[in-house]
Amino acid sequence: MHKILTLNNISVAGLDRLPRGNYEVASEITHPDAILVRSFQMHDMEIPETLLAIGRAGAGVNNIPVDEMTRRGIPVFNAPGANANAVKELVIAGTLMAARNIGPAWNYASNLEGDDATIGKDVEKGKKNFVGFELPGRTMGVIGLGAIGVKVANAAHALGMNVIGFDPAITVQAAWQLSSDVEQAVSVDDLLSRVDFVTFHVPLIDATRNLINADRIQSMKKNAVILNFSRAGIVNDEAVVEALDSGHLYTYVCDFPTNLLKNHPRCLTLPHLGASTKEAEDNCAIMVADQVRDYLENGHITNAVNFPKIKLPRTEGFRIAIINANVPNMVGQISTDLAEAGLNIIDLLNKSHNEVACTLLDVDGEPSEALIDHMKSIEGVLSVRCLGYAK
Repeated sequence: MHKILTLNNISVAGLDRLPRGNYEVASEITHPDAILVRSFQMHDMEIPETLLAIGRAGAGVNNIPVDEMTRRGIPVFNAPGANANAVKELVIAGTLMAARNIGPAWNYASNLEGDDATIGKDVEKGKKNFVGFELPGRTMGVIGLGAIGVKVANAAHALGMNVIGFDPAITVQAAWQLSSDVEQAVSVDDLLSRVDFVTFHVPLIDATRNLINADRIQSMKKNAVILNFSRAGIVNDEAVVEALDSGHLYTYVCDFPTNLLKNHPRCLTLPHLGASTKEAEDNCAIMVADQVRDYLENGHITNAVNFPKIKLPRTEGFRIAIINANVPNMVGQISTDLAEAGLNIIDLLNKSHNEVACTLLDVDGEPSEALIDHMKSIEGVLSVRCLGYAK
């Protein structure tokens, strides 16, 4: 029986992927095999010694101590792309809201007073203050062309916009999905100098913190719009407000309100709604539940931010899953142990990622406790799990 601790409300659609006959799932479990989490801050949490995996029902993992988990041999799974459509729709909504001055116009209309005739007159008199512009022919810049960025770029193109993208690490899969009409920028600065709108779909790391700062804003076109539905910290809010006040920027649309932004007349701030749809919550929960289950039962790793992808189809034999430091001769030592125990390897797969490596082995018999204990004692081995015979 595997024990799963939930640190947030996880969609039932995801929890239903964990059969109750084999999984105990609860918000109060003291010795869990895995944790499912959304936004709960785990950095100050005491991580149980029994933990084997963490599943983040979303894309960002800033709330999880990933480096510590890596050192302990614990994969951190996420759900890239599961909320992509939800974020894409909100980015497009923000683009339209900025272009048509929807926020200020809504505030104006909601504060009108008097009888209907008076309101009607004030509407006609005031609407000239909210004249906007249309999107066809305008240029959208998309920084980060992963699952979300590709959808945003394609949607902007479908609205008649010119689209410029930048992502030095774009995957082949993402490139196949991207419209051939999306132009490639050679750098962030190249992109910013050419766009009317810019949106970001990158993680918050040292390289992306304050990606938009005062200097880069000055290189942008006058009356450009910045959209941030990625992470607070990617855009320097003080620099943006200064540019809005000076008239250099047109509007800032973001999902991360602060006291500086929330009442500014040229800011549209939303309460972190990017992935807040029923569909996105279901998709994220289903994806991470499936990934965590596949890891616990088969040793497979898919979409772990700190471990390599590894999948060895199960056919016959007894499976052993090993996590170890990525150093020479680990597989050799493990193979020697198995040979000395009289076990023959039916199939083997080894993959590495930075400082860790994963090995899946199917052998022709069940290993003894003494053999498993000896493999665990090999310097650099972080975990050894026996997963039983193929079903």
